[in-house]
Amino acid sequence: MNDVITELAELLEQRKSSDSSKSYVASLHEKGLNKILQKVGEESAETILAAKDCVSDDNESKNAVIHETADLWFHTMVMLSHLDLRPEQVLEELQKRFNISGLEEKASRKN
Repeated sequence: MNDVITELAELLEQRKSSDSSKSYVASLHEKGLNKILQKVGEESAETILAAKDCVSDDNESKNAVIHETADLWFHTMVMLSHLDLRPEQVLEELQKRFNISGLEEKASRKN
Protein backbone atom coordinates (compact mmCIF):
# COMPACT_ATOMS: atom_id res chain seq x y z
CA MET A 1 0.00 0.00 0.00
CA ASN A 2 2.82 2.42 0.77
CA ASP A 3 4.04 1.92 -2.80
CA VAL A 4 0.98 3.78 -4.08
CA ILE A 5 1.62 6.66 -1.71
CA THR A 6 5.31 6.75 -2.60
CA GLU A 7 4.59 6.65 -6.34
CA LEU A 8 1.97 9.38 -6.03
CA ALA A 9 4.34 11.55 -3.97
CA GLU A 10 7.02 11.20 -6.64
CA LEU A 11 4.54 12.05 -9.39
CA LEU A 12 3.31 15.09 -7.45
CA GLU A 13 6.89 16.32 -7.06
CA GLN A 14 7.48 15.95 -10.80
CA ARG A 15 4.29 17.80 -11.67
CA LYS A 16 4.96 20.54 -9.14
CA SER A 17 7.19 22.32 -11.65
CA SER A 18 5.23 21.39 -14.78
CA ASP A 19 3.40 23.79 -17.05
CA SER A 20 0.37 24.94 -15.05
CA SER A 21 -1.75 25.07 -18.20
CA LYS A 22 -1.19 21.34 -18.65
CA SER A 23 -1.04 20.09 -15.05
CA TYR A 24 -3.71 20.41 -12.38
CA VAL A 25 -1.07 19.88 -9.68
CA ALA A 26 1.16 22.61 -11.10
CA SER A 27 -1.82 24.96 -11.31
CA LEU A 28 -2.57 24.39 -7.63
CA HIS A 29 1.05 25.11 -6.68
CA GLU A 30 1.00 28.24 -8.84
CA LYS A 31 -2.14 29.48 -7.07
CA GLY A 32 -0.44 28.97 -3.72
CA LEU A 33 -1.02 27.45 -0.33
CA ASN A 34 -4.36 29.15 0.32
CA LYS A 35 -5.88 27.57 -2.81
CA ILE A 36 -4.46 24.18 -1.89
CA LEU A 37 -5.87 24.49 1.64
CA GLN A 38 -9.22 25.51 0.19
CA LYS A 39 -9.23 22.29 -1.85
CA VAL A 40 -8.29 20.24 1.23
CA GLY A 41 -11.19 21.86 3.10
CA GLU A 42 -13.65 21.23 0.26
CA GLU A 43 -12.60 17.60 -0.06
CA SER A 44 -12.77 17.16 3.70
CA ALA A 45 -16.35 18.43 3.76
CA GLU A 46 -17.28 16.20 0.80
CA THR A 47 -15.76 13.19 2.57
CA ILE A 48 -17.70 13.96 5.73
CA LEU A 49 -20.96 14.29 3.82
CA ALA A 50 -20.35 11.06 1.91
CA ALA A 51 -19.61 9.23 5.17
CA LYS A 52 -22.69 10.70 6.81
CA ASP A 53 -24.83 9.41 3.94
CA CYS A 54 -23.13 6.02 3.79
CA VAL A 55 -25.36 3.01 4.29
CA SER A 56 -23.60 -0.20 5.32
CA ASP A 57 -25.31 -2.38 2.72
CA ASP A 58 -25.16 0.13 -0.15
CA ASN A 59 -22.11 -0.26 -2.40
CA GLU A 60 -22.80 3.04 -4.18
CA SER A 61 -22.64 5.04 -0.95
CA LYS A 62 -19.53 3.13 0.14
CA ASN A 63 -17.90 3.90 -3.22
CA ALA A 64 -18.74 7.58 -2.72
CA VAL A 65 -16.83 7.54 0.60
CA ILE A 66 -13.86 5.85 -1.08
CA HIS A 67 -13.90 8.34 -3.96
CA GLU A 68 -14.10 11.39 -1.70
CA THR A 69 -11.43 10.03 0.65
CA ALA A 70 -9.12 9.52 -2.33
CA ASP A 71 -9.71 13.14 -3.34
CA LEU A 72 -8.97 14.27 0.22
CA TRP A 73 -5.77 12.24 0.44
CA PHE A 74 -4.66 13.49 -2.98
CA HIS A 75 -5.13 17.15 -2.07
CA THR A 76 -3.53 16.59 1.34
CA MET A 77 -0.50 15.15 -0.42
CA VAL A 78 -0.39 18.21 -2.71
CA MET A 79 -0.40 20.33 0.47
CA LEU A 80 2.48 18.32 1.95
CA SER A 81 4.41 18.68 -1.30
CA HIS A 82 3.84 22.44 -1.35
CA LEU A 83 5.24 22.64 2.18
CA ASP A 84 8.24 20.47 1.20
CA LEU A 85 7.04 17.66 3.44
CA ARG A 86 6.79 13.99 2.48
CA PRO A 87 4.02 11.50 3.20
CA GLU A 88 6.67 9.21 4.71
CA GLN A 89 7.02 11.76 7.51
CA VAL A 90 3.32 11.37 8.28
CA LEU A 91 3.61 7.58 8.15
CA GLU A 92 6.59 7.74 10.55
CA GLU A 93 4.50 9.81 12.96
CA LEU A 94 1.69 7.26 12.76
CA GLN A 95 4.20 4.45 13.32
CA LYS A 96 5.39 6.16 16.53
CA ARG A 97 1.84 6.05 17.85
CA PHE A 98 1.34 2.30 17.48
CA ASN A 99 2.17 1.44 21.10
CA ILE A 100 0.64 4.52 22.66
CA SER A 101 -3.01 4.77 23.57
CA GLY A 102 -4.87 7.56 21.82
CA LEU A 103 -5.61 9.19 25.16
CA GLU A 104 -1.93 9.14 26.16
CA GLU A 105 -0.85 10.51 22.79
CA LYS A 106 -3.37 13.32 22.94
CA ALA A 107 -2.34 14.22 26.51
CA SER A 108 1.33 14.30 25.47
CA ARG A 109 0.60 17.05 22.92
CA LYS A 110 -0.34 19.48 25.70
CA ASN A 111 3.22 19.42 27.08
